[in-house]
Amino acid sequence: MPFYQRLGQVPHKRHTQFRKPDGKLYREEVMGLEGFHGIQSILYHHFLPPRVLRTELIGSAKPTYVDFGPIRHRAFATANVPAGGDAVSARVTLLGNNDVTIGISRPTESMTFFYRNAQAYEVWFTHEGSGELLSQFGRLPFSAGDYLVIPFGTTWQMRLNEPARFLVIESASQIAPPKRYRNQFGQLLEHAPYCERDIRGPSELLTFTDTGEFEVRIKVRDQLTRHILDHHPFDVVGWDGYLYPWAFSIHDFEPITGRIHQPPPVHQTFEGHNFVVCSFVPRLFDYHPEAIPAPYNHSNVNSDEVIYYCDGNFMSRRGIERCDITLHPAGLPHGPQPGSTEASIGAKETHELAVMIDTFHPLHLTAAALELEKAGYMDSWSVGGPEG
Repeated sequence: MPFYQRLGQVPHKRHTQFRKPDGKLYREEVMGLEGFHGIQSILYHHFLPPRVLRTELIGSAKPTYVDFGPIRHRAFATANVPAGGDAVSARVTLLGNNDVTIGISRPTESMTFFYRNAQAYEVWFTHEGSGELLSQFGRLPFSAGDYLVIPFGTTWQMRLNEPARFLVIESASQIAPPKRYRNQFGQLLEHAPYCERDIRGPSELLTFTDTGEFEVRIKVRDQLTRHILDHHPFDVVGWDGYLYPWAFSIHDFEPITGRIHQPPPVHQTFEGHNFVVCSFVPRLFDYHPEAIPAPYNHSNVNSDEVIYYCDGNFMSRRGIERCDITLHPAGLPHGPQPGSTEASIGAKETHELAVMIDTFHPLHLTAAALELEKAGYMDSWSVGGPEG
């Protein structure tokens, strides 16, 4: 995953002559993962891909983490994270480790430069807003609810129709649908909560032959570098393969339900190395006559759990508001707050919408996260009554 796609013009055979109308060669580029062992695409350019006018080091792009302090459950209010600027410049990293970082971006403007993350896959979950992601692979429109999955090395630019809000995940590894959803050929199976029809690749190839000066900011080796090209970076006349940006809407995730409460893996949407991404969507509750719809208490023995609350009413979380993020770290049990379990009995459905990220190595906090922390979240299990 994803599957084979093709846009524009490509020659009949790989690595053979492919000429422009004036007789000059198009420049072939093989773009692939894991040293020709992973998925790849082949692109055909008007200009030589390594051609750069000049380079400049912008500075460090490595998150700075602070001391976690006593181990405890935490919540962060992100609704009022300052908005402004473009999607990349507005990004604020809140949590992270060597496998994954998690942050928020509230852009109000389209990008005037191009961006390439050469050290991470990126997932931009669109909570609010709409626009289009442009890349050398073409045009990919998006709207609220879309996960935008952007592979290593993709050069892209985001154009907005209105101010937007994103949950941003950066992964040091490839992000893909879970292996248990796929057969040996990579096809999504019948029990998977979504299928290939739900995955959208670039819909239109945009080819530019403009010359001048074009800025590409490249993130690699935990630094940002500015490259100035003498040609437009979206000069591709055609491509085919398995490596390209794609979109999947959380609203196309079909929830798996049962007679009794189902464990969180039924909500899994994507996987990376040492973490998973899950989608909580509107669904019917458990239908055993004595079922308890609220989640049971459980201990994260070796994983940190992060939930970004999008919309709806989460029965097990009092005091949590839209755009809040909770962090339940490894080493502590967590579950419904006092009164939530009894109150859930008899409920037939939920209209909640949220994104969960479970990491299998501890997450660290940034200073920006501490500024957003909601005091007293850990005490929410200890208020009043025989349950606390």
